[in-house]
Amino acid sequence: MANIYDVAKQAGVSVATVSAVINDSAYVSPQLKRRVTAAIKELGYQPNLVARSLAKQRSHMLGMLVPDIVNPFWPEVVRGAEDRAHAAGYTLLLANTDDDPKKEELYLDLFLAKRVDGILLTKAPGPLSAEMVARLERARVPVVQVSRLAGGLSHCDAVLMDDRNAAYESVSHLLRLGYRRIAFIGGLRGVTPTDERFAGYKQALKDWKRPCDRALCHQGDYRVHSGYDAGIALLKKRPDAVFISNYQMAVGFMKALRQYQLRCPQDVAIVTCDDYPWIDSFQPRLTTVDLPKYELGDEGAQVLIGRLAARDRPRQVLQLRSALTIRDSCGYVLRAKAV
Repeated sequence: MANIYDVAKQAGVSVATVSAVINDSAYVSPQLKRRVTAAIKELGYQPNLVARSLAKQRSHMLGMLVPDIVNPFWPEVVRGAEDRAHAAGYTLLLANTDDDPKKEELYLDLFLAKRVDGILLTKAPGPLSAEMVARLERARVPVVQVSRLAGGLSHCDAVLMDDRNAAYESVSHLLRLGYRRIAFIGGLRGVTPTDERFAGYKQALKDWKRPCDRALCHQGDYRVHSGYDAGIALLKKRPDAVFISNYQMAVGFMKALRQYQLRCPQDVAIVTCDDYPWIDSFQPRLTTVDLPKYELGDEGAQVLIGRLAARDRPRQVLQLRSALTIRDSCGYVLRAKAV
């Protein structure tokens, strides 16, 4: 492979001139720049990106950690971040943690070794270790928390969803329709969206002067199997409606419904989180909270890029709003006809 010395010899210039053209670090006359560019093209020279980042103290790479790339929620978040990063001249490196703190720290170390300029982090359950926080601070690599807040990162920027209000509006909608035994299926323990959605569920019941029956509350982990397990456990207790914390668990819950030979919404109404284009193609069409997935990634990357440009600005915590999309599974049409 050609190196920088080969390019300098081919172009008839010094190595310093080639470096100045590649890194745009000093003035080079248009004539010399054309000669260097032609030599690079002719020799097929590829600059050493690690050496280049060391020289410029910038790699123009951002790292992004997501908990479960199989979950259809996350690809759209990643797309939003990648689009924003690309528009600003950054490359996005992606890693999947499976909500495993050990994998998370492994990838954070890898990102530091790759000299990324900043990191978008959706934290696995539990705080980030003091050692990792110290390594990030020594490297001066800013972190923006996406979707979840975590211990050890209270100084970092964050872009979150309004999870509490999403659950509150969903459960309030079911209460307005006349449902009284409303079950709750939560997500992964130890992450803020789970806690916030449960808080919204309880607040809606309180405002409607309905008791919170803990027997109707089940902990899942945002995956299909946990929605099925929750359905098997909860349907024995005869809820008339259920708020499910994400789409994948709603799929599992619907499987449990079929096993019990129950119908939605005639026997049990459903409202869930996450909205996708294909939802209108299935029966019953799910009433959902449309979470701002693309915007979550886009805003996260924008905040991170802004932090790189102004490291001393005050901490930012943004909260993005969601919207309730009413379809068949909540029983709105049936209840309206009954009235």
